[in-house]
Amino acid sequence: MTPDYTLLDRQLEALLDTRDWLTNSAQTCAFLMQELPELNWAGFYLHRKPQTLCLGPFQGKPACHPIPFAKGVCGAAARTLTTQRIDDVHAVADHIACDAASRAELVVPIVVEDHLWGVLDLDSPVMGRFSEQDQAGIETLVGVFMTRTDLMARP
Repeated sequence: MTPDYTLLDRQLEALLDTRDWLTNSAQTCAFLMQELPELNWAGFYLHRKPQTLCLGPFQGKPACHPIPFAKGVCGAAARTLTTQRIDDVHAVADHIACDAASRAELVVPIVVEDHLWGVLDLDSPVMGRFSEQDQAGIETLVGVFMTRTDLMARP
């Protein structure tokens, strides 16, 4: 059953009642883990070093850090500034396996004033978990996060 992304948009908008990037990142991860079925990891990787993503707020098992732009699904999203929707991560030659149980992945880049701020990474233990409708819904939720958060204030 596909989640009601219109309802989730309104709920996330109400939840994000501060402009603080750290608070909103943590709240968004917790919200996604609670509201979306069949996830085993939800989190942000931040672009804090050249050509590198650094671990940010997340929900799930301990994660890989750092992630170079040249490697993995998150790196591809950062490098190309396009959403990556992968049905079977084990079929991706340079996949970074933080949790061997992960089978599908959706990574949405967050771009502020033509600069990569970071990515939202969602993992699932279910192969093919993310549909085109899920991708569109998550991209809209990232838009809510971006409009409710002061992304220029990140240290």
